[in-house]
Amino acid sequence: MHIPVQVREALEYLGVRPDGIYLDATAGMGGHTREIAQRLTTGMVIANDRDAESLEMARQNTREWADRIRYHHGKFSELPEALATFGLAQVDGVLADLGASLYQLTDIQRGFSFLSDGPLDMRMDRTAQTTAGDLVNHMAEKALADLIFELGEERRARKIARAIVRARPIRSPLHLAGVVERAVPRTGRLHPATQTFMALRMAVNEEQEELDALLRVAPQLTASGGRIVIISFMSLEDRKVKEKFRSLGRENRAVILTKHPIRPAEDEIRNNAASRSAKLRAIEMK
Repeated sequence: MHIPVQVREALEYLGVRPDGIYLDATAGMGGHTREIAQRLTTGMVIANDRDAESLEMARQNTREWADRIRYHHGKFSELPEALATFGLAQVDGVLADLGASLYQLTDIQRGFSFLSDGPLDMRMDRTAQTTAGDLVNHMAEKALADLIFELGEERRARKIARAIVRARPIRSPLHLAGVVERAVPRTGRLHPATQTFMALRMAVNEEQEELDALLRVAPQLTASGGRIVIISFMSLEDRKVKEKFRSLGRENRAVILTKHPIRPAEDEIRNNAASRSAKLRAIEMK
């Protein structure tokens, strides 16, 4: 069962009204979408996701409230077109949970997990051309090291990239994880390949570029008095969200509702370990 992260906090800061129109920009398997829809009467929530397979699961998981939900397959950069599809220019709130969905992380064929012996894929949208396997097997060593260092914030990136190049061809996530672990043995709680996998996933899906697009279009798509709530899991993403929200505050376009990021409560972390690194930030548009 998929457990959406920081549901209580997300709904509190989103300020859902029964007659409001909301955009769940990362519907995933429908957890947040369902919680919003349950609070609506005459309102509507648009469930958007770039992963068509996850979106279909969201459709099944939220079918009890389907009359209040509209589904859209697309990236953050396509959100203005998504709203236009439903005859909308603005909404009363935007929610984005930047984490990967449980389905993506657990399906062997998706290749997101370093415990998987399936294909080294990592595409959120399987119609995209480039896979993680393409990157690890064909990128120049320096470019690969830069990618792992910049996106994964992995200080041992050069050593990891050198080991990957020497071990080519890399056949699977499990193979890649083993190569990284031999190059940089475990020193703490996290698997030593964690940041490398994160960097590859972000590169394959152009996540930084798409986050930039979300931060650019969300304020335009949110009506005056409407709110934008973003949950991030990586410091690189959280910094971008913080800086954009501060910029909107300085420009007097928005009020910052979270002076500091809101972290999950201890009981949530105990019940859902995946939530432990979540950081929620929110603003209200003027």
